[in-house]
Amino acid sequence: MDYNFSVVPLLFTKKFALARKMFRGFRRLWLARYLPKHDYGFNHLQRLGLVYFKLTPLCNLHCVMCGQRGVKGMLMGKFAADEARTILSFEDYKPVVDELARYRIITYLWGGEPFLYPDLMPLAKYMVEKGLYVSVNTNGTMLEHYAEQIVRDKWSTIFVSLDAFRDVNDSIRGKGSYDHVIRGFEALNREKRRRNSTYPILGVVTTVTNQNYLYLERLAEAMREYDIEVHLFNLGTYTNDAIVARQRQFMLEKLDTNIECLEGYNTGFNTGIDAQKLYNILQDIHRKDWGHPMITVPALNPEKIRVYYDELEVPVRNHCVVPWCQADINYNGDVHFCADYPDYILGNIKNQTFGEIFNGERANRFRKTINACEGGMFPGCLRCYQNMLFGNKIRGF
Repeated sequence: MDYNFSVVPLLFTKKFALARKMFRGFRRLWLARYLPKHDYGFNHLQRLGLVYFKLTPLCNLHCVMCGQRGVKGMLMGKFAADEARTILSFEDYKPVVDELARYRIITYLWGGEPFLYPDLMPLAKYMVEKGLYVSVNTNGTMLEHYAEQIVRDKWSTIFVSLDAFRDVNDSIRGKGSYDHVIRGFEALNREKRRRNSTYPILGVVTTVTNQNYLYLERLAEAMREYDIEVHLFNLGTYTNDAIVARQRQFMLEKLDTNIECLEGYNTGFNTGIDAQKLYNILQDIHRKDWGHPMITVPALNPEKIRVYYDELEVPVRNHCVVPWCQADINYNGDVHFCADYPDYILGNIKNQTFGEIFNGERANRFRKTINACEGGMFPGCLRCYQNMLFGNKIRGF
């Protein structure tokens, strides 16, 4: 969290209005670590900082480590196509955007691939017009086609997933994907220069696996040419059979919920990583001046990198704060706290307002249950990306 929050001062020198919006959201996320963890009888909307909008289950790539459409992904083939028929329209989202705009939060649009959502452009434009900070996470393969509209509509941030330089990236994400992304970067930068615009902030997100960890610096070097403004290295979301089994039993006993999604991260792409080599690579990356921040999530002491990948049952972050400051709205209108594990449904925005759901019985039951757990997290939270971002750093890690 400290490393993410440190991006804001840099933005103040370049994009004051955007930085101010980002600061408001991040401040609430940061405060959630220290403020009392209320459940029933409290208006949680006043501490809301971030809402994810998972706009579609569809994607045009099959990245091997993806929890949705990777080798163990839960949204493969016909299932994803069937689910896509349940997606909400722009008109469905407008009342929710109007409600959330009052709280001046950060919004994060993702999928699947959000550019496959047919109403992405009008929805993002409407969010910007409502004064929200609008961040979009994409595989970047369709950026070139939409570059003019993106810059014109002043999206706040685009985060593009890239895992290595050309051949290695394409072996993970699909043939030709790297070159599609590069053409998108070039188109965005041309359009920004043409309009003399600083929108959007352009970021890269790299997921570290045993397939790409030896090639991270080559990617960082290649990105020098494309006016990148932040590069995040995500150490990855991983689990194993024992953790999945404990989480399944826990959720059934405590929250009457069957789980499916955690198994999607039981991929084995954490195995065989040479921790010392990875540490040296990350150290070299962080030592150099690339002209933009390089952020590793989670930032670990060097001797703990092996623990992160080899001892998945050892916690490195705890006391998840997500239920007190964040939520995810799924493509069918279901609301969850856990963006990557949407098994426990809080409610649906087609039937209730977001505020009613966020302050509702099921939400508060979830808060009360997780807060009562040892370490303030469920058995399956040990390598959850959101917990790595926003959880407490355990002493020694």
